[in-house]
Amino acid sequence: MNTELAPEIKRTPANSLLLREMPEGCKLCIRGAKLVLFVTGICNHSCYYCPLSEKRRGKDVVYANERPVKSYADILEEARLMDALGTGITGGNPALKFKRVIRYLKLLKREFGKEHHVHMYCIGALPNEKLKELKDAGLDELRFHTWTGEPVRSALKIGLDAGVEIPAIPRDFSKTIRLLKELDEIGCLFVNLNELEFSETNSTNLLKRGFKIKSDESVAVRGSEPLAMKVLNWAAENTDLNVHYCPSSLKDGVQLRNRLKRRAKNVAKPYERITREGLLVKGIVYGIPRLELIKEKRRLIRKYRIPNHLISVDLKRKRLDLDPITAETLSKKEKGLKFAWIEYYPTFDQLEVTFIPLPLQTPSRKSCGSNYL
Repeated sequence: MNTELAPEIKRTPANSLLLREMPEGCKLCIRGAKLVLFVTGICNHSCYYCPLSEKRRGKDVVYANERPVKSYADILEEARLMDALGTGITGGNPALKFKRVIRYLKLLKREFGKEHHVHMYCIGALPNEKLKELKDAGLDELRFHTWTGEPVRSALKIGLDAGVEIPAIPRDFSKTIRLLKELDEIGCLFVNLNELEFSETNSTNLLKRGFKIKSDESVAVRGSEPLAMKVLNWAAENTDLNVHYCPSSLKDGVQLRNRLKRRAKNVAKPYERITREGLLVKGIVYGIPRLELIKEKRRLIRKYRIPNHLISVDLKRKRLDLDPITAETLSKKEKGLKFAWIEYYPTFDQLEVTFIPLPLQTPSRKSCGSNYL
């Protein structure tokens, strides 16, 4: 990329681009320290670039990270399991479930203290009475998805820390700088530009408009990052705004990985290992009849003197869980059993991403351990 950046624009350790100051919510998000509280999939706008999944779009569902929320306890447990220092309230348009937002906001502040940083996304303007209610409940940061400065102006007058978060859309340079001019005039506290991305739900709309994918390794839209850099350069010369550009790679490569690591440290069993990417690895013994699992566990403990806390029964998945090195060793001795390594996300849904049958064809005890923290 040949675009030269103004001296005031810095590349952060997370590979984002920053003009002046970064919002506190972004700092915590990059550290993986923010609980993602999805309060509703309902929205009163139809943005053609909305990436929201079919599982959530248009549905009045609540999630704390990947956990479906049925009670306050679900939110609090998820926050504790990741040692959350803050929460991002998102959707959909959270403002459409305003009473729910206020209840959750008060819950978080009451449970974790005023220092627990909460930011909220909002599409379009909010009446003054709702802005005041958010302020009184302790909201730390309000992020508007808007192409006009008026919602921000109203929030700032109430005394809220308010800014704008929009995608960096190729061909929309003029539209974007018109907005930034207005935001600069009203004293907007920050502007976040996100790299535009393809998703399963927006790809048809993006392709119809002539957008192309950036590369085979990325879901980002070609031209989005150059547009953001051009906007940053313009803002550096023409405004006093704080502008942060968040690339697509930051979300999975930095933010998600850091959040997974925080949770993995709290949920890992004694026999599980944490990878550098924040995933969990363990060995399993599978193919055992459900009623034989406990008996087989006891047999292996007796025969190989395995400490009881390093092997457990998973009745739901009909298997035994144990240390990956022990599983590799036993796979060469217990020819009547099936062994494997499993790699999975340390999230509520425990999504499994890798299944490696044992024993391996080539020795790899070193490689098995080398990816662990």
